[in-house]
Amino acid sequence: MIKVLLADDHPVVREGLRRILGERPDFSIVAEARDGRETVELARKVEPDVVLLDLTMPGPGFLEVLEQVKAARPGAKVLVISAHSEDQYALRVLKAGAAGYLNKNHTPEDLIGAIRQVVKTGRYVSPALADQFAAEMTGERAALPHSRLSNREYQILCLIGAGKSVKEIAGQTSLSPKTISTYRARLMEKLGLKTTADVIRYAVENKLVG
Repeated sequence: MIKVLLADDHPVVREGLRRILGERPDFSIVAEARDGRETVELARKVEPDVVLLDLTMPGPGFLEVLEQVKAARPGAKVLVISAHSEDQYALRVLKAGAAGYLNKNHTPEDLIGAIRQVVKTGRYVSPALADQFAAEMTGERAALPHSRLSNREYQILCLIGAGKSVKEIAGQTSLSPKTISTYRARLMEKLGLKTTADVIRYAVENKLVG
């Protein structure tokens, strides 16, 4: 029996996942989380085999939640499910420690297959993402500028892009405003941006925010 923790802030999405997994006898949904902090708490409490983790939920930033989930439940495989395209997030998600990335446009059968694969092999990579990996490794596809950012810089970029103020980001990430300003300055320098408006524009144009 594969124990699954559902982590998504949309009740309709959780209901859909519950129905899909409920039709398979080898799956058991052990808990449901509505935000990042609840996800970490439940991962520690119910000890799931797989965490289906939405990319954008209230609470701490995604990369922080991923790190805390892996610390709370080292044996759990985190399969990220998101409406965002693989082009924008999948490589960074996998490098950050997730077992796989699945766009929500995939079929229920794809989801079931991905969960079973991460349990069996520890990793799920779709054919499209495998092609993306290959293209970047062979130089056929140039890496996007934000791929050079650290995970924390990338997190701050996405939060600024979503219109969050320094104060709001501080409350969400448990970092001080001064530290956030430092990360903002670093990412702006790496991306060649001059103002906060430029950061927001970059995040929107590159589809880093919903």
